[in-house]
Amino acid sequence: MRDSIGRVVGVLLIVFLIGFTGACSKKQVPSQPGMSGAPGAFGPGAGGPGGMDDAKWRELGITTEAEKREFLDRAQAFENQDIYFDYDAYTLTQPAQRVLDEKLAFLKRYPKVRVTVEGHCDERGTTEYNMALGERRANSAYQYLANAGLQGVKLTSISYGKERPIATGHDEASWAKNRRAHFAINY
Repeated sequence: MRDSIGRVVGVLLIVFLIGFTGACSKKQVPSQPGMSGAPGAFGPGAGGPGGMDDAKWRELGITTEAEKREFLDRAQAFENQDIYFDYDAYTLTQPAQRVLDEKLAFLKRYPKVRVTVEGHCDERGTTEYNMALGERRANSAYQYLANAGLQGVKLTSISYGKERPIATGHDEASWAKNRRAHFAINY
């Protein structure tokens, strides 16, 4: 009797382990068509070169591989150049306006692109204050671009306040890097 109980327990244990390992296997999560995994990312991924499908390329008016490479290079430069603000300020400096003029050239070349202007602050001040200041910074850059008469470009703005620092130090050099507006291309 004891032998048959042992065999039944053994069989049940094997059945349980087979079922458990099958339930714990990693499932494939399909990616969204035309996305490379992260918002604003243009790396290789699902959807062809640059992570975008052919419909997205056509929407941008880009048809050749050379045009795709040119766009990806320019898009990377566009996203990698932020504008910076003085402490507790949201007015655009002359260097910030020069950077925005460069961004205007990109946006005029690719008028169907969608861009989010993000406002950021350093760690000093309350969360509420920095959210409001980040919004004013994003809106300053947004208004500069919008007032240039762009046709077809879809601009949005958002404030992250002090929640997404690019530099984590607690000194003026780090704070200066965090007082910025960042520009993300959305796909």
